[in-house]
Amino acid sequence: QVQLAESGGGSVQAGGSLRLSCSASGFTASGSCMGWFRQAPGKEREGVAAISPGGTMTYYGGFVRGRFTISRDISKNTVYLHMNSLKPDDTAMYYCATDPGPCGGGWLENPLSPLNWGQGTQVTVSS
Repeated sequence: QVQLAESGGGSVQAGGSLRLSCSASGFTASGSCMGWFRQAPGKEREGVAAISPGGTMTYYGGFVRGRFTISRDISKNTVYLHMNSLKPDDTAMYYCATDPGPCGGGWLENPLSPLNWGQGTQVTVSS
């Protein structure tokens, strides 16, 4: 059974940083595309970042603009999202997601694509 457990969310001021973690179990994380999506109240879910099974390729939503970095530690079955220069617009529930195999075209752009989701971790950025 696929399980994804997010942690690391919290409240920060604008300009601050957070590191989100997604601990995976119940499947071969090293063979799976993994990523982060977010959803703010009243808005549609959107893709934030994704990383290929081997960690060699990363993908980002256009709004990231160099502020976020996704990485994975295969030995720990964990994916991280390092977020810098946070803005109030980054306030949202952040969800970890995964699918077996490579990150296919459009996986990050289509929030309906992933089959497996975590419960989410809240990020709140104050001005």
